[in-house]
Amino acid sequence: MYDNLNDVLSLGQHRIWKRMAVGWSGAKAGDSVLDICCGSGDLAMLLAEKVGPRGKVTGLDFAEEQLALARERQKKSYGRRNIEWCLGDALNLPFDVEQFDAVTVGYGLRNVRDIPRAFEEILRVLRPGALASILDFNKSTDPVTSSLQGWMLDNVVVPVASQFGFREDYEYLKQSIENFHTGQELEKIAAQAGFSRAVHYEIAGGLMGVLVVSKKI
Repeated sequence: MYDNLNDVLSLGQHRIWKRMAVGWSGAKAGDSVLDICCGSGDLAMLLAEKVGPRGKVTGLDFAEEQLALARERQKKSYGRRNIEWCLGDALNLPFDVEQFDAVTVGYGLRNVRDIPRAFEEILRVLRPGALASILDFNKSTDPVTSSLQGWMLDNVVVPVASQFGFREDYEYLKQSIENFHTGQELEKIAAQAGFSRAVHYEIAGGLMGVLVVSKKI
């Protein structure tokens, strides 16, 4: 129901945004990649297509219920047997140094308690020269875009979600975006964590954003 509701609320566009994020991760055939805050597995499934049967995808989340849903979706999905689901914390990743060729985070960074720490952990597990692609709502510095985003959340997203019993799941979005960092702020935090390059791209008319960070070779 949650996945179907996202289709309705974004007019299916969230699938395009997720494919963009996966594309910007630089993941390729045969790679070992990590999807942090994987939820029900959307990005992990897309990554599995990218890396192919010779590659490996690890989907990590701290909610066992979400991982259970992801496992069920995987069973129904042919050709995506190369995914391993892992219970864990984004602030203390249970992986070795320089283990992954790419990392993605979809709508998870905004919800961690310590964003600088999350960046440090991503940097630690990435191999030299590798990329991480982080998709989330954009905290726009443009007052028109910001107002439009707030209006849509209050008058479209929350009312529609309420009809399906998901009011609380979506009601927090507006406040969480207001408490989030702008794209420029995220670039600075990533650079301070040690990434050699950090670029934030506004997509969906500035309503969403993808931060692409790279580890020094």
